[in-house]
Amino acid sequence: MWTTEDKAIFKEKGITEKQVNDQLKRFEVGFPYLDLTDVATIENKGILRLQNTEEEEVIQEWETYRLSTERKEILKFVPASGAASRMFKDLFEFLTSEREEPTTTFEIKFFQHLKEFAFYSALNDTCLHLYAKDIPSLLMEKQYKSIVQSLLGTEGLNYGKLPKGLLLFHHYTQGNRTPVEEHLVEGALYAADSEDEVHLHFTVSTEHRALFEALLKEKTTTYEEQLQKKFHVSFSEQKSSTDTIAANAENQAFRENGELVFRPGGHGALIENLNDLDADIIFIKNIDNVVPDTLKADTVRYKKIIAGLLVKLQKQVFAYLHLLDRGNYTEEDIKQIFRFLQEELQVQYPESWEREDLKTQALYAYQVLHRPLRICGMVKNIGEPGGGPFWVKDKQGITTLQIIESSQINMQSPIQRTMFEGGTHFNPVDLVCATKDYKGHKFLLTNFVDEETGFISSKSKNGQELKALELPGLWNGAMSKWNTLFVEVPLSTFNPVKTVNDLLRKEHQ
Repeated sequence: MWTTEDKAIFKEKGITEKQVNDQLKRFEVGFPYLDLTDVATIENKGILRLQNTEEEEVIQEWETYRLSTERKEILKFVPASGAASRMFKDLFEFLTSEREEPTTTFEIKFFQHLKEFAFYSALNDTCLHLYAKDIPSLLMEKQYKSIVQSLLGTEGLNYGKLPKGLLLFHHYTQGNRTPVEEHLVEGALYAADSEDEVHLHFTVSTEHRALFEALLKEKTTTYEEQLQKKFHVSFSEQKSSTDTIAANAENQAFRENGELVFRPGGHGALIENLNDLDADIIFIKNIDNVVPDTLKADTVRYKKIIAGLLVKLQKQVFAYLHLLDRGNYTEEDIKQIFRFLQEELQVQYPESWEREDLKTQALYAYQVLHRPLRICGMVKNIGEPGGGPFWVKDKQGITTLQIIESSQINMQSPIQRTMFEGGTHFNPVDLVCATKDYKGHKFLLTNFVDEETGFISSKSKNGQELKALELPGLWNGAMSKWNTLFVEVPLSTFNPVKTVNDLLRKEHQ
């Protein structure tokens, strides 16, 4: 089935024939739907809402952990490879239309508020360079498309092809900032270790890596002086071994001019990047969810809250694992651990476990506790796309908390659909993770992926329809077998920039 040239491509990518065959088989059989048992809410304790005294307690827990003399490796992980092209979708449409003047609400708002964008000055300089005219002159002459071309075109600022992380988002008197810079500052406020060192890791595309490195080389020293912190920034790229083969309508390998077509496996591929990092605690947050310094207080507070809850919970998990490891546990100890699983970790195990002998019960408890741990912030649902919090039962009959996307649910089932639509919160990609075990060893994170939770989407390439295979999402199926808790965080901590006009919202001014 596979030619010598095909096998050479597999080898180059680091993919086995079996993996490719399994992927093609997946196009045929699809992915099973998940079995939702309930939507996670405040009322059923699927989402925790901490009282003020509890918040202060866990903040202190985090500060104690962070400043411990037993130095901890704390890392902030930011997926930053996504291009900003979707931010400018409306402007691209205007540029290619026959219209010469803005007519849609979006276009009119963009031009009316040009001066309010942090990139205005840079754009004005670009217009002067390209057209020997500043923005006010071009507006007066109704040369709207020249302004857009200066913003998006490769001969201009090239914002249409750059990643979001490198665009100017926010105004400051001492120099406007990109999201990358905001993440540096934010990391310094809650993720500095006992030596005032801050570790950040950005996943970037190969073509833009040098630009990220150049920006940080230029800016890092300034922020170190301002914040009195030492920054350590690393980068990685999505591995070619996580690419997936494309298929045609007959579920055969899609070829273009005889050559196999592979596609990136989606953000779930980043579990490999995360697995390569050596840290005790890892914060995960999207590149575009940043705010200016004047509005960072809520973000910083709730990052400390969920991190403090994580290390508090981890301390108890480790204590129980050490007890089980030693083997000198009693029947009462096992009962206490089972209560902890249900009431604190929100793991609903089968009733049959309690009828097993003590040694078997201890083994079950050990297997559930001995997993990576994460706390996920949840904000109230305001109609934004994103995964929601649900209780899901697995094949072993264990019910756990999971972040679920609509594509993973059988929407033809009235019961499952009603559950999904009854969600009160969603995940804004606000996670704090513990990826080492009670002996200090790194978990092999790829062992905790549920391979049954990917999905298939329809795409096109040069006018031809194809099927694409998405790997289990990073905070969905790729972390499905982690121990998970959800905590309510305020909407003020969620300020994504999906379109360029989002930068005009008060949260970004």
